[in-house]
Amino acid sequence: MAASVDLNADLGEGFGAWKLGDDEAMLGLVTSANVACGFHAGDPALLLQTCREAAARGVRVGAQVSYRDLAGFGRRFIDVTPEDLTADVIYQIGALQGIAQAAGTAVTYVKPHGALYNTIVRHREQAEAVAAAVRAVDAGLPVLGLSGSVFFEQARQLGLRTVAEAFADRAYQADGTLVSRREPGAVLHDPVAIAERVATMVTTGRVIAVDGTTVPIVVESICVHGDSPGAVQIAAAVRDRLRAGGTELSPFS
Repeated sequence: MAASVDLNADLGEGFGAWKLGDDEAMLGLVTSANVACGFHAGDPALLLQTCREAAARGVRVGAQVSYRDLAGFGRRFIDVTPEDLTADVIYQIGALQGIAQAAGTAVTYVKPHGALYNTIVRHREQAEAVAAAVRAVDAGLPVLGLSGSVFFEQARQLGLRTVAEAFADRAYQADGTLVSRREPGAVLHDPVAIAERVATMVTTGRVIAVDGTTVPIVVESICVHGDSPGAVQIAAAVRDRLRAGGTELSPFS
C-alpha cells in the first residue's frame, strides 16, 4: 500500500443564495480543495470564504477550471475554440489566485471540472488549450486529471507535472474512463463500500469496472465529490479506512 495519498474534493460550488455541499466539514477531512472559479459555480464572496477556511485548516487550494456554463454546472460539452478556451482557463486561474492570496493562501495546482475534465481525456485540441493556459500562468502548477489521458500527454509535452486522480464515488468503464452521470449507477453512495473500494485501488492499483473487468489505475490523489449526497460521510469513511490500512493522507502540492 502507498505510504501516503492525497484526498481532494470539489468545493466552493454554491452560488449566491444556493448552497451546495458542506464545505466546512469537507475541509476538515481532505488535504486538497478543488475550488470553483466562477465559470461553473462559485461567487466571489463564497470563494474568498472557502479559501480562508482552507488556509486556516492547512488544506491546499487548487483552481477548478471549467467551461463557461453556470446554467449547466459545467457538465455540458461546449465546442469552444482552443484560443478562447486557453483565455478562459487563464482568466479562471488568475481570478482564484487573487482570491487565494487575499485569503492568506495560494493556488498550488489546477484541476479541470465536469465536462471539460471528461472531454480532454480524448479531445486533443482542447487538452492542449488547457495545458497551454496553465503553462502560461505558471509552469510550476501541477495538473490533476485522469491517467492515460490526452490531457496528460499534452501537459507533459509542455513541461507540466501531472498528478493521476482516482474517483472514490464514481463508476468506471472498462477503458478506465468514468461512467456518464446520465447512466444508472454512475455515482456510488455507500460509504463503507466506497472506502473498501478506495483501499483496494490504493493497494493494488486496480478497480473493478461496471462490466466486471479489472482495470489498472494510477492513484496519486483520490476525489470525493463535495456535492454528492453523503459526501462528508464518504470522505470520513475513506480517510479512516486508508489510515487503518497504514496509508497517510497528505497533499501532493
